[in-house]
Amino acid sequence: MPFTIPVIDMLQAGFGSLASYLAAHVLLCLVPAFFIAGAMAALIPKETITHYLGKDAPKWLSYPMAAIGGFVLAVCSCTILPLFAGIYKKGAGLGPAITFLFVGPAINILAVTYTGVAIGMDIATARVVLSIVFGIGIGLVMALLFARDDQAHNEDTVNGRMFAGQARVKPAIVAFMLLLLALLIVGTLGIGLFTNAYAAVALPVPGTDQLQATLDSLIPCDATLGQEGVSVQGLLLIVMLAIIAVTAWLGLNHIDEGFNVWSWIALAFAALTLLIAAVRMASGPDSLMVYFTGRFWGELLVIFAIVWVAWKKLEPHEVQEWLWETWRFVKQIFPLLIVGVFAAGVARVIIPPTLIETIAGQNTLLANVVGVVFGVFMYFPTLVEVPIANMFLDLGMHRGPLLAYLMADPELSIQSILVTAKVIGKTKTWVYVGLVALCSTLAGLIFGWFVG
Repeated sequence: MPFTIPVIDMLQAGFGSLASYLAAHVLLCLVPAFFIAGAMAALIPKETITHYLGKDAPKWLSYPMAAIGGFVLAVCSCTILPLFAGIYKKGAGLGPAITFLFVGPAINILAVTYTGVAIGMDIATARVVLSIVFGIGIGLVMALLFARDDQAHNEDTVNGRMFAGQARVKPAIVAFMLLLLALLIVGTLGIGLFTNAYAAVALPVPGTDQLQATLDSLIPCDATLGQEGVSVQGLLLIVMLAIIAVTAWLGLNHIDEGFNVWSWIALAFAALTLLIAAVRMASGPDSLMVYFTGRFWGELLVIFAIVWVAWKKLEPHEVQEWLWETWRFVKQIFPLLIVGVFAAGVARVIIPPTLIETIAGQNTLLANVVGVVFGVFMYFPTLVEVPIANMFLDLGMHRGPLLAYLMADPELSIQSILVTAKVIGKTKTWVYVGLVALCSTLAGLIFGWFVG
């Protein structure tokens, strides 16, 4: 049985990667991102999107706006995907939407600061500058190559030129969107105000230390495989996600026809899950310590504000449409993310790291191409990709190929490719993939030459 052990190892890596992903990276960034995408699709007038990001908007306005929007909103590639789908469906031009998709995960605030601290401000700065330059360039090229399809998309979403001057957003919707954005920022911004604990309680739950030991043996923490392990808190969050999936299917599938009891249950569990994700937990033999961080209190406050605005200031049909669009994005995108994360985990045990280290030690064309290919098959979320990059830097990888990897990793992961193809079609996606690969390679070569 010569293939038994490799198959077991691949499956263990795939499920381990998926479990770590669900326990650590989905909730505080991806869940708010789905809500934001749903709100953009349902509540923001199409004319507003076409006014700033539409095919007929001035390029000097639309492309910088797309780049800035990605900088403010994105946490990682999985977060940007539903937002990209939302603005494209709402009428954004292909070029600005692609710029938004490319720039967002590459230069978001968390990624830039984390890269600067762990690897160096030279790479962080190069990542920002080159991502903006190449992101706008890729968007312009895509708009030129697919001008006819872009025009058809523009007409399908109602010609923006006819209604751009009528673009109006109600103040209540502006406040609602800002609160959803605050939900994302409070849940992901790593400052002391949010990460410090201000209260604690010991829950009388014995044996959580043994449960944690069991989880560590089943899904060990292994940075080389992109596995951060699963804590007791992570296991609880996975269970909560499963409950949300069932209740949302029963309560949101036909939310456009009205609320039912499952609708309220699904929303309550979604809010509770975000609050559980915002606390810190420590396992012990006799109790489970729960630390209430500033992030918890911030999320609690923002959730109450969102509920109040939705209840008092929005029309019932607006809330229903928002939830319906959100659930539609979840059904469309989340299964592809699951498949992609699992496949990436399997790929990690197939590709030997020593091969990458050997051929990426110098700033050559081959080394930068390898960095890009590594980014495609070895996707790591933002909080993992930087330590992985630092590890390869310590092992001798040149800083040029390292930058090529960092630029390609959030853009060309398997799940990103799958979701992008679902939104804009396979032909456009593969052209986009080729342009990103080319630009990431060039970025690595240019930066490697500069620092060399």
